[in-house]
Amino acid sequence: MFKLRPMRSTDFDAVAELIFLSTNAWYEKHLGHSIFRCRPEDCRIFCEVYDDLDSDCGIVLEHSRTGMIAGSCFFHPRETHVSLGIMNVHPNYFGHGIAGRLLARIIDEAEMRDLPLRLVSSALNLDSYSLYNRNGFSPFCLYQDMVVSVPPEGLAVVTGEALPEVREASPSDMLAMGRLEFEISGISREKDYCYFIENSTGIWKTLVAIGEDGEPDGFLVSSDHAASKVIGPGVMRTEAAAEALLRAQLDRYRGRSVVFLLPAGEKRLIAAAYAFGARNCELHLGQVRGSIQPVEGIVMPTFLPESA
Repeated sequence: MFKLRPMRSTDFDAVAELIFLSTNAWYEKHLGHSIFRCRPEDCRIFCEVYDDLDSDCGIVLEHSRTGMIAGSCFFHPRETHVSLGIMNVHPNYFGHGIAGRLLARIIDEAEMRDLPLRLVSSALNLDSYSLYNRNGFSPFCLYQDMVVSVPPEGLAVVTGEALPEVREASPSDMLAMGRLEFEISGISREKDYCYFIENSTGIWKTLVAIGEDGEPDGFLVSSDHAASKVIGPGVMRTEAAAEALLRAQLDRYRGRSVVFLLPAGEKRLIAAAYAFGARNCELHLGQVRGSIQPVEGIVMPTFLPESA
């Protein structure tokens, strides 16, 4: 009834509509609100970003008779792991095994490359958690999704402990960013850093916090698009670097709301977020199928492109 095939650029409009419809249908049914408050076509940004990074890394499950796309997913091969991107199933086909078939294809990809498979998934969606858990994934971190409405005048000036200097990242920072992330979390994704800093789409902003030795002590990216107003991904050695970077990124959203994910164990950083006026809006789990290095610092993941 359904055939699995690579996603093509001619599918992008249909996949964008599927992402919009599927995601909003689940959240409206279970939590009483939608996630995407934009136009369905704005969700093309997921297809375009993943295609920019790795063409031929999207897959769809198509109805053999009608040609309707019943499910879609992205995967992102990196140097140290494969990342599972946003997965969607049309509401008409919830419970038909669509997600399982998509996941099996991406597990095959990771096994072929002999790499761990990582993802960030909602802790509130027990169906998706059970799917991943049955297929060998284990959670390694709980993240608090926090949303904050940034005042038009920006956040209050910091008093007390001085925070590190923050500046825009440049291409000369990419090697240091790669070393830093590998040191903190054991993963590397240099293509991503290059993509963020080049910013050919105009939606990314990449900042680095400078340590006492003059080298980056952390970095943090943000996206500003109708379908993705999110701060992340980023890694930092210290909470001070994380707070400085988060403050600087929040300034980009003056007069607007933005979402970011913080590790639930980072008490000082979470307290700072509450002081900014942030509130919890969801919980997510970092999950892995395969080996993982314990995190020696702070990781702030995101959803576009998927990172954990």
